[in-house]
Amino acid sequence: MRGDDLSWDVVVVGSGLGGLTCAGYLAASGRRVLVLEQHDVAGGNGHVFRRRRAYEFDVGVHYLGDCGPGGTIPAILAGLGLRDRVRFRPMDQDGFDHIVMPGRSVDVPAGWDRYRDRLLATFPAETEGLLRYFDVCAEVVRAAPGLPPTPGGGHRIEASTTVAWHRRTLADLFDHCRLSRPARSVLAAQSGNYGLAPSAASVGVHVRMIDHYLHGAYYPEGGGQMLAASLVESLESNGGELWTRCAVSRILVEGGRATGVTLADGRTIRADLVVCNADYRRTVLELAGGSDAFTTAVVEKTDRAVPTLALTVLYVALDTPLPERRNANLWWLRDDDIEGLYARLAAGSFDTVDYLFCSFASLKDPHNRAVCPPGHSNFQLMTLCPPGYERWGVSTGPAEGGRYRRNEVYQREKQRVTDAMLDAAEEALGPFRDRIVHLETATPLSQERYTWSTGGTPYGLGRWGAGVGTRPDTRTTVPGLYVVGQSTRHGSGIGGVMVGGAMCAGQILDRPLLAQARSGTVIGDPAVLPDRPADWDPLAVSRGTARRDARGLARIG
Repeated sequence: MRGDDLSWDVVVVGSGLGGLTCAGYLAASGRRVLVLEQHDVAGGNGHVFRRRRAYEFDVGVHYLGDCGPGGTIPAILAGLGLRDRVRFRPMDQDGFDHIVMPGRSVDVPAGWDRYRDRLLATFPAETEGLLRYFDVCAEVVRAAPGLPPTPGGGHRIEASTTVAWHRRTLADLFDHCRLSRPARSVLAAQSGNYGLAPSAASVGVHVRMIDHYLHGAYYPEGGGQMLAASLVESLESNGGELWTRCAVSRILVEGGRATGVTLADGRTIRADLVVCNADYRRTVLELAGGSDAFTTAVVEKTDRAVPTLALTVLYVALDTPLPERRNANLWWLRDDDIEGLYARLAAGSFDTVDYLFCSFASLKDPHNRAVCPPGHSNFQLMTLCPPGYERWGVSTGPAEGGRYRRNEVYQREKQRVTDAMLDAAEEALGPFRDRIVHLETATPLSQERYTWSTGGTPYGLGRWGAGVGTRPDTRTTVPGLYVVGQSTRHGSGIGGVMVGGAMCAGQILDRPLLAQARSGTVIGDPAVLPDRPADWDPLAVSRGTARRDARGLARIG
């Protein structure tokens, strides 16, 4: 049974990695923290699921940047006393992302210098434009608080120019550098990591993503659930609690400040502070009451906000090993016009799959028996989708109560997209269909069903307000209410939300937690963490103490 205490220092709504990071730091600093999660397991986009007692699939942890010595994610974990609880396996640092399009292929290595040199070797006729591009990138990174200096190509960029470029579009920068269409497509090939076209993504968003991975690409040993499970251990060891299968229906705002939450079962939980890790649009317009809590300007900006593009994902298992290949992701483009690809998606054209991201879990974590049995392989195929519900045969998403799973139009479109993705994948990887032993498709509606994200995007807001790249801070205009997650200014992706979670906790505590963690300060006592027995299961831990042994937990073997 859950505890009877319905009064806490802090309630965190949602258990994505941003919410868990914030909760962990607050609990380690002496606050009484309760995390509420509507799903069966904590982790948000960082959780895993299991099938056939043989395969484990990551929902969102496909690769992580900057996880070597002194890296940001290890520093955040170490600050909670978790340094030895999560180990990171390096991918191929000479080419962790393999970009392929007609007439071109590029292996993206760790390090800005090596990345720049590889692009110069690929496009020797565009040396001047590429050097200008890398100079701007270097200055944008240097101007970002807390990030290490990054080498450029040799030219000086004025500080005022740096600030201006941070909020201009990536396409503007490409135009400024007079780059060719193929060069633009290679440079923006990894834009699937944030779901925006070059004409919509700010230079700051793109450079922050690239810089994250150029500090080295890694994968957590034991799978993506290791991050969430370790953060849950920190939370619970410091007196906090995680309640899963516990949906919040309302954030209470009384007398102009947040005072707690109302649960879907009618209970009220009081708290001095509320940190919301739910979808930002739903937080403002629905959970917190819209104009009853926020200013007209915030409500209007949020109502007009445009989400990033969503994904369709195929989870694939084969009864044979993958052909010999390096430990790298594959970014495959059917042509050399990535802006045209996004334009077709924006117009609703999705007749063929022209863009794929392929992530190979059984290469990244080959000794993890949960990923797949020996001699089998496990990988995921992802492609960006047009916005909107219409093509899926529904007018209302599952977060609003819309039903879709038995809809005939939905089933036909899902099968069509699955077949098109398999066709594209066999173009990219060679034939493998006859060795499939498990195939599962997750559409944008699947994503929305589990995370309640607007439009089913995993990446949060694409545009909020007039400025390109503008996103809300973790501190809202409502006293006592904070937000974390994919839509905040600290960025999307696992690294972005964990940084945002630590920064939010620092705002609440009035303490530079992220800087302290990076400098080696340990806020959480590792001595209070529980032992991990031989049968320790990160998925079970991520259900919270109260439901750890509840029925329905899938186990491998």
